[in-house]
Amino acid sequence: MLEFAEIKHTDRETLFVEVILPLAIAKNYTYRVPFQLNNTVAIGKRVVVQFGKSKMYTAIIASIGSKAPDKYEAKYILDILDDRPVVSEKQLQFWQWLSDYYLCYMGEVMNAALPSALKLASETKITLNKDITINKLSLHDKEYLIVEALEMQPELTVGDIAKLLGQKTVMPILKLMFEKNIINISEEVSERYKPRKKTFITLNPIYHDRENLRELFPILERRAPKQADALLVYIKLARHQKNISKNELIEESGAGDGSIKSLIEKEIFFAEERNVSRLYFDEDEFSDDFQLSDSQQQALGEIKDQFKEKDVVLLHGVTSSGKTQLYIRLIEDVINSGKQVLYLLPEIALTTHIIERLRQYFGSNIGVYHSRFNDNERVEVWQKVLNHEYKVVLGARSSVFLPFSDLGLIIVDEEHETSYKQFDPAPRYNARDAAIYLGNTYNAKVLLGSATPSFESYYNARTHKYGLAELAERFGGVELPKTEVVSIVEELKKKTMQSHFTSVLMEDIQAALANKEQVILFQNRRGYAPILMCRVCAYTPKCVNCDVSLTYHKSSGMLHCHYCGYKEETPSICPACGSTHLEYKGFGTEKVEDELSVLLPEVRIARMDLDTTRSKNSLQNILNGLEEKKIDVLVGTQMVAKGLDFSDVTVIGIINADSLLKYPDYRANERSFQMLAQVSGRAGRRGKQGKVVIQTYDPNHRVIKQVIENDYKNLYLTEMEERKSFKYPPFYRIINLDIKHKNPDVLYNQAEYLATELRKNFGDRVVGPESPLVSRIRNYYIKSIMLKFERDVDSINRAKTIIKDTITQFQTTKLSKGSIVQADVDPI
Repeated sequence: MLEFAEIKHTDRETLFVEVILPLAIAKNYTYRVPFQLNNTVAIGKRVVVQFGKSKMYTAIIASIGSKAPDKYEAKYILDILDDRPVVSEKQLQFWQWLSDYYLCYMGEVMNAALPSALKLASETKITLNKDITINKLSLHDKEYLIVEALEMQPELTVGDIAKLLGQKTVMPILKLMFEKNIINISEEVSERYKPRKKTFITLNPIYHDRENLRELFPILERRAPKQADALLVYIKLARHQKNISKNELIEESGAGDGSIKSLIEKEIFFAEERNVSRLYFDEDEFSDDFQLSDSQQQALGEIKDQFKEKDVVLLHGVTSSGKTQLYIRLIEDVINSGKQVLYLLPEIALTTHIIERLRQYFGSNIGVYHSRFNDNERVEVWQKVLNHEYKVVLGARSSVFLPFSDLGLIIVDEEHETSYKQFDPAPRYNARDAAIYLGNTYNAKVLLGSATPSFESYYNARTHKYGLAELAERFGGVELPKTEVVSIVEELKKKTMQSHFTSVLMEDIQAALANKEQVILFQNRRGYAPILMCRVCAYTPKCVNCDVSLTYHKSSGMLHCHYCGYKEETPSICPACGSTHLEYKGFGTEKVEDELSVLLPEVRIARMDLDTTRSKNSLQNILNGLEEKKIDVLVGTQMVAKGLDFSDVTVIGIINADSLLKYPDYRANERSFQMLAQVSGRAGRRGKQGKVVIQTYDPNHRVIKQVIENDYKNLYLTEMEERKSFKYPPFYRIINLDIKHKNPDVLYNQAEYLATELRKNFGDRVVGPESPLVSRIRNYYIKSIMLKFERDVDSINRAKTIIKDTITQFQTTKLSKGSIVQADVDPI
């Protein structure tokens, strides 16, 4: 449990508190403490304050003093919501670092850090909790009034409730009602995460006796032969495996669901529904007493040795090398020493197997924290971490904000993933880099793990800033997949292409399906076709709000903008010239799925992209279908590269590698290698060597050759030469400034002015302003200024202070009217 040194103040002492408001304001605001609350104020507690003419907010106390503000008269705080602090002083230190490093405001950090229920404001929406039956007789008068009002109007704001009760602040009442589970805070709209359940079958212990079993068989064979078949298959399966699922028994015996149900009703079988991993793992690998291989043992020893001298260690291990098992051994050591562990994952929905695996080891000591939980659950996890009830927390990037008290280890799995970077809103932080600072705050060790590390992390390891441990072979001695590169140009010349599929890929798909194996096809673009074009005048429909062409989606029959969500009907006649010759250019996952179903009509095909995984449980259903062999071919975007692990996927087809390689970005080769290597790593992970087919117009591309040879080091060395020459990370630090305005002419003048002011201090370190690839989004035109700085810490800190001051000075001018300036430090 967190302990705070609480300073006792006298009843007549005049106290002032500086508070962090959940708003994008440059300074913390000072309030006066009423005498009767003097003995209850403490840093990290929440207080209710009025800000502006009439708006109420929940703020966090950042400091306590006796000095009144010079420039304004301090208002009184209205109430204190907590008996003890909900935010620790170390967290506030972390928030301050994030604010300084990522050039944002403390209020923006607070907004990102706290669950909505811990920061009620006048506009916060309140709804009734419909999952429980409310006993109105047990309610106080004011609680009763609120419940009655919410029954008549399903959603009210905090401000509405304040008017209803005729009082200035209602935060304490709402806090109490939230704790009683009567109301919900409806700022969180993300779906509730649900564990996957699976029915397992066990034999009634009576029939473990051979005599009883011998008597049962003739009865079943005579009256219900299908039930006898199911029982026979169960006995056969039970010799080789511990757990037999209902689906597996139905598939192997061909008995049907009704036969299994009858055996359960007769109490010959018992059925048990359990939470299970969403992804496939062999029992052998996950038995409680698993043994590390020699190479794993060596890597574990290297990590422990490096931790004696280094605070951060990079674990570079090939795909399927068993990194998770090393993490488990390290977590055990840290828990035994009485400390906490934070385990960061890039995609929580795709890595449920790690949660289930660790729960086998650490039981109720483990918590999970991510955006798919509703707000009540997130507050519960927050409180349990605060009370030191959780020893291990697994989560996505937002879990770096949890109130740890004694953090001993932070694991950042797949540390190269861009999912760790928050793009909007501020703070635009990278959870991997934030975790390293967080580790330093708590004197905790940090382990970064990846098969394809980011160049920044690998550079830090090679220059001995971080430690380095390597795992060069797959777990269980499984070979890396065989990779074949196929030239699309050659196949087109020979006329052996079928739609978007080369003859090599088609043969491999058909061979895998004939062997009852599964296939994953990767195309890093969703939708049916990215461009609809008139063959006569070259007209292309564009978004009305953004400077991008609209993508055709066959499922909706409409043209979609992937930036703002705008949709319009697909024209049958060109609106520019009246021609009926409109054709689709390019292809996305939807078109791959559609055309493969024409070529292989008997094959069960599914698609996994943003469009098919929006609805509740849709992602889980796709993964379940793949594991249970209800899907033969899975077509997907980069989602298929993140953590999927299935025993029967033996062929991976990369439909067009050029879309990755030809992207105009200095990280394009690094990203392409990571994506291709990670997608390739999905093949043949359980005892069989897989095969990867890469289709490309440029089979001699350097990166493709490096992927085939799994030559990460050569890629790193060649890219480093270029990055050094052109002043890119890891040799230089980059800060991007995006200036936005609804008028492009005004924006031009604003961006030129800001760039000129920055050049006065930084000279040729300032690049731009330039229009980005997409120069208008949601009716805001955009200009970008890039600043490049040497890695020296003092100079970058000075530079950030100057940038902040320059932006503030610009915002005081008339020219800045209507503009938005966004800073992105270490952009991805």
